[in-house]
Amino acid sequence: MNLFRRSAGPSMTRRLILSLTFAMTFLWLLAVGLGLVVMEEELAEIFDGTLQDTAERLVPLVVDDLEHRGMLAGPADDTPSAAPRQLQTGNSSGDHEYLIYQVRDPSGRVLIRSHDAPEKAFDAPLKAGFWKDATYQFYTATSDDRRVFIQVADAFENREEAVREGAIALFLPLIFLIPVSGMMIWLVVRRAVRPVGELRREIETKDGGNMQPIDASMLPRELQPIAVSVNLLMTRLRTALDAEREFTSNSAHELRTPIAGALAQTQMLIAELSGSPSRHRAGQIEASLTRLSHLAEKLLQLSRAEAGIGIADKPADLGRILEMVLTDFWRSMADPARLVFHQAPGAELLGPFSEDAFAIVLRNLIENALVHGTREKPVEVFLDDGGTVRIVNGAAAMNDAELASIRKRFSRGKTEAAGSGLGLSIVERLLGQMNGRLVLLSPASGRDDGFEARIVLP
Repeated sequence: MNLFRRSAGPSMTRRLILSLTFAMTFLWLLAVGLGLVVMEEELAEIFDGTLQDTAERLVPLVVDDLEHRGMLAGPADDTPSAAPRQLQTGNSSGDHEYLIYQVRDPSGRVLIRSHDAPEKAFDAPLKAGFWKDATYQFYTATSDDRRVFIQVADAFENREEAVREGAIALFLPLIFLIPVSGMMIWLVVRRAVRPVGELRREIETKDGGNMQPIDASMLPRELQPIAVSVNLLMTRLRTALDAEREFTSNSAHELRTPIAGALAQTQMLIAELSGSPSRHRAGQIEASLTRLSHLAEKLLQLSRAEAGIGIADKPADLGRILEMVLTDFWRSMADPARLVFHQAPGAELLGPFSEDAFAIVLRNLIENALVHGTREKPVEVFLDDGGTVRIVNGAAAMNDAELASIRKRFSRGKTEAAGSGLGLSIVERLLGQMNGRLVLLSPASGRDDGFEARIVLP
C-alpha cells in the first residue's frame, strides 16, 4: 500500500493551460479591438482628406469648363431652370461611385452632377468646409469669386464597409491563431510540468518496502527543496520503521525459546499431576502459553511483512505452494476431511511473487477459516481459472460494518475462538506488496451464509 495517494483535486496543469489560453485570447481580442478603434479613426481621416482633396481639385476644372460653355454668364434667377448636366464618368459598365458630387451656383441650383449623384440638390449648406447628415459626409469647396460651389459626398456605408472588412481581416486569423496558440501552450506547459509528474510518481512508489531516497540532482531547481524534504522525511520514517521492525522481530525471536520451554515444562507438569486438583490450573497455564506462542509467531510474520518480503524478481509457481500448505494442514489436523481443495481444470497460479509471502498469506487465511468457521461445515479452498484463490468456511452472515472492522489490526469479530487479530492485517500487507488485494465476502458467493476470503493477484 502506498503511503502517498493521488488526490482527486483540480489539475494544476489543466488550470495553467486554461488560464494562459484565456489570458492570451483576451489580450488578442483587446489588441484587435484597440486596433479597430485606431483603424476607424485613421480611415476617417483618410476619407475626409480624400474628400477635401477631390473637391478642391475639381474647383478649377469645373470653373474653367463652365466659363468655356458660358454657363456662368448672367444671374441665376434670370435664367430658366434647366436640368443639370450629368457627367459620364465611366459608369456605363455599372461601376459604383464611392464619391459623388454636385456643382451648384450661389442660388443652390445644380449645374453639374456626377453619374450617381441625385438630381435634387444636396441638403448641405453652401458653406466651405465639412458637413454631414445621417447618410453622407460632405465637403464643400468654392471658387475664389464664390460663383461656383463644389459639394463632394462620401456615403457612411462606404466607411462602415471598410471598417467591417478591416475587422474581418483582423479577427479571421484569430480563428486559427487561438487554437494553435492553445496547442502550443499545452505542449509547453506539459513539458514544463513533466518534472512535477515524475516527482509525484517517485513519491507514490515510496512505502514500507521502498524507502530509497529520491535523486534530487536531476530535478529543476524549484523542485529540489521538495525532494530534499521528502528524503529527510523518509529517512526519519525509515529509521522509525526499522526500529519498530527490529523490536518486533527481536521480541518475537527472543520470546519463542522461553515460551516453548515454559510450554514443554507445563505439559510435563500436567502429565505428572494426573488426578490432582491442580491439573486444571496447569491446563489454563498451557492454554495461555499456547496463545502467547501464537501471538509471537504472528508478530514475527508481521515484522517480515513490514520488511517487504512480498516482492520477488523471478516468477514462481504459487499453485505448488498452495498444495504444500494444504498438505501441512492435513498432516497436523485431527480431521483432515474438514479441509477440502477444489482446483478448476487447467487452473494455475504463476507470477513474480514471493513464495514465502504467499505461504504466509495462505496459512493465515486457512487458519482463520478453521478456527473461526463452523466446525460442522468444511473449509473449502478453491483455485479458480484465472489464478483466483478462494477460502470459504461456514459462518453466520456479516454486515459491511463487521467486515470493515475485522480488517483492522488487533480487531476480532464476534467469535469465542482464540486469536490475535493480526492475521488479516498481515495478509493485506503482503498482498499489497504483491500488487494484489484481499476481498472479503459474507455471505459467501452462491450461498445464504458463510464467509469467503478471496485472493486476487494481477
